[in-house]
Amino acid sequence: MIELIPLCSAVVEVAPSMAVGTVAGGERSVGELRSVIISGERMQASLAGVAAADWMVRAGDYGIIDVRLTVRTQDDALIYVSYGGRLDLSNPAAGIFAYVAPVFETGDPRYAWLNRLQAVGKGKLAIAADGSARLDYEFFEIR
Repeated sequence: MIELIPLCSAVVEVAPSMAVGTVAGGERSVGELRSVIISGERMQASLAGVAAADWMVRAGDYGIIDVRLTVRTQDDALIYVSYGGRLDLSNPAAGIFAYVAPVFETGDPRYAWLNRLQAVGKGKLAIAADGSARLDYEFFEIR
């Protein structure tokens, strides 16, 4: 039986996307991450550096997302986070939702437990008038 254990919430601020254009799978765009705040009982962290982005290919009423970033915990550990998933664009009036499967990598022994787990998450996307976006995620550890 699968158990979902609350892991953390995350607020991701994305700059207005850059449209790469039509590619084999659909319309590709890239959004640089402006900020990431992770809050949870076992982990508190924020975006470390500027090398982070959200790549998306839109194919009809869904998007395929690929996100990679590094966060720094409140006690100075670095954690690499990557996730892929789907963005449901089928009914924007009801909300745009992201369904993702994050994985974590770190060499810090205090957070080595992250290397062993698989997580899942759901996020709601809000797009501002200037094209920037905010994703509010809830992540869960799968056991």
